[in-house]
Amino acid sequence: MKTKTAYVCSNCGYDSPKWLGKCPGCGEWNTMVEEKVTVSKGKSSRGRLVKSTAPVRLSEITISTEQRIYMPSEELNRVLGGGLVAGSLTLIGGEPGIGKSTLLLQNILSIRNRKILYVSGEESASQLKLRADRLGKVSDNVFILCETDLDNIFAQIEKIEPQIIVVDSIQTISSAEIESAAGSVSQVRECAAALLRYAKESGVPVVLVGHINKDGAIAGPKVLEHIVDTVLQFEGDRQYLYRILRSIKNRFGSTSEIGIYEMVQRGLREVKNPSEMLLSDNRSDEMSGMAIGVTIEGARPFMVEVQALVSSAAYGTPQRSVTGFDNRRLNMLLAVLEKRAKFRLGQKDVFLNMAGGLKVSDPAIDLAVVAAVMSSNFDLTIPRSIAFAGEVGLSGEIRTVTRIEQRVAEAEKLGFETIYIPSGNLKGIKDKFKIRIVEVSKLPDMFRSLFE
Repeated sequence: MKTKTAYVCSNCGYDSPKWLGKCPGCGEWNTMVEEKVTVSKGKSSRGRLVKSTAPVRLSEITISTEQRIYMPSEELNRVLGGGLVAGSLTLIGGEPGIGKSTLLLQNILSIRNRKILYVSGEESASQLKLRADRLGKVSDNVFILCETDLDNIFAQIEKIEPQIIVVDSIQTISSAEIESAAGSVSQVRECAAALLRYAKESGVPVVLVGHINKDGAIAGPKVLEHIVDTVLQFEGDRQYLYRILRSIKNRFGSTSEIGIYEMVQRGLREVKNPSEMLLSDNRSDEMSGMAIGVTIEGARPFMVEVQALVSSAAYGTPQRSVTGFDNRRLNMLLAVLEKRAKFRLGQKDVFLNMAGGLKVSDPAIDLAVVAAVMSSNFDLTIPRSIAFAGEVGLSGEIRTVTRIEQRVAEAEKLGFETIYIPSGNLKGIKDKFKIRIVEVSKLPDMFRSLFE
């Protein structure tokens, strides 16, 4: 056994015998972390689990449809692309307390026909039992293992022979072959690579739970996201009850799908109609500063309520406060209103909020944002039966957006009477919709139609 000191890049995993300010592998600065690595020539216990492989001619490889394990949650199946693929390695990341463990435990406790091993490095068996009781689910085919040593985990895998493995979390697992703390770059890389080898050679799907750092990225080396097959991000504001499961990487499906959940007392409830959760119910009490926009997250269109408040600046410098929207884009839209539409907003405070705690990056929400801002500025209400979908350009023109048919169909389905869209976006097929469609090409045209 030999111990040596190496410097490993926490971003890409590049190792060097000496410290470097800039990583030669990825070009990032100040990412080299000191690691003590122990090289052992002995065989580990997990070597017995690995089957020998031989090269195969490319022409002899037969292509078949991936064998998928259907999960009880429809939203999870949608994000995964139809279910959990046999032999795949899936990584789920998210903030502490967002509901990652609850989502996985809730799903595996509902699977009755497969043997499942849940490895927990953070919680005790009694804590997991309390959570299962709170979820109201009990299963005889789920085995709980509270262990952090990788060799002991593989010994239990060899003994139980599970059909699904969940590791919560990968940052708590360590290997005796590497002399460094659990969660370090070398430990996370080695443990994830060992689990990947086992998943590919045994055909057993493995699901990993990953911590995230202060920047919102999954903690550990960036190579962790490269070696896994699927990366899912579980996000949401803990002040709100709604959670979004988003696919960042998926080798077996699309990355454009999202799943929406609501945190309730008995776990996570699937939200079938996202538009209803993002719209307030006080339709009779109409107020200024509110507009309904049609956005698309992944492949799903839904309505979101945009709230704006414009008031005179109490201090010298006007404030720009944004929740759920890009602050720089709001500043751009306000500059367009100032220059192209001749509205004086430079000395006024502007506050913008996307109702429901949702973060919207779709440019088609621009039209709803400027409508809400001008509604608050003039103190004029916009009827709740009007929806908006359009991107605003720097010259004040309203640019066409993608999937406009889906957006109009969603507004019509939810009972909206009018929708403002960019001119020429539907290209002569608007007769198929019963909803009143108003096409506008510039911001002044929309304001005249809306407020006059």
